[in-house]
Amino acid sequence: MSTLPKVAWIGLGIMGSPMSENLIKAGYDVTGHTLEPEKLDRLARAGGTVAGSVAEAVRDADVIITMVPASPQVEAIVYGPGGILEHARSGVLLIDMSSITPATSVELAATARVKGIRVLDAPVSGGEAGAVEAVLSIMVGGEQADFEEAKPLFEALGRTIVRCGPHGAGQTVKAANQLIVAVNIQACAEAVVFLEKSGVDLTAALDVLNGGLAGSTVLTRKKDNFLNRDFTPGFRIDLHHKDMGIVTDAARAVGAALPAGAVVAQLVASLRAQGDGALDHSALLRAVERLSGAA
Repeated sequence: MSTLPKVAWIGLGIMGSPMSENLIKAGYDVTGHTLEPEKLDRLARAGGTVAGSVAEAVRDADVIITMVPASPQVEAIVYGPGGILEHARSGVLLIDMSSITPATSVELAATARVKGIRVLDAPVSGGEAGAVEAVLSIMVGGEQADFEEAKPLFEALGRTIVRCGPHGAGQTVKAANQLIVAVNIQACAEAVVFLEKSGVDLTAALDVLNGGLAGSTVLTRKKDNFLNRDFTPGFRIDLHHKDMGIVTDAARAVGAALPAGAVVAQLVASLRAQGDGALDHSALLRAVERLSGAA
């Protein structure tokens, strides 16, 4: 019998499926629930247990992990009928790894505490590739003791694992992460169009740029997307649009100016309005091409 905690995993999307599978590989007993039948089949093939509802998934869990798109989905599965607060055992540790507003995380922790449920906000960075390779960066908000308890589990999912402060701090750092990523992708996209219009060998140019101060994880991960115009979603424009809204609102609340971020937020929004929301966020290249008359 395993001495590892029993895990309930709610949300088996692009990130949630490989992350839950990495927990199974690490020896955890994982029971999962999602709304997509094919993702439940995938979990079963990986050795997990399929649950037909949130209530069924969390009933016997020691740790509950949620990985869903945004604050409304988190609130629905936590507070709604048949939800986590209604069916989880007292003393369970709820880890929300979704990217949501800091205020939602703070409210969730306070409400769950009344029910005897401990909460960590633990959003991640690294995209689908980082989830598959278990090299995610995990930024955590919550109590130190709860963080220490969850750390072995986090170590099965990521490489950089840091408690950033109290409840909501993880989401605040994730918002900053999404700001940096969006502006970086935009800069890379502009460079690609500039290089191509100048007649430079793009492959050679991106290789040498990535070896210098202009190099970044974004360029390393997205270089082939730019070269091949392959915008298969690892992280969708729709989700980055949501995240840019989070960081814009949070920055306004604390009085921080985001001049570059505001421009990129509008470019992300324009892509979404033009029907590109389901594409990878590297599709910011398409916006630059349109502005440059190249598409």
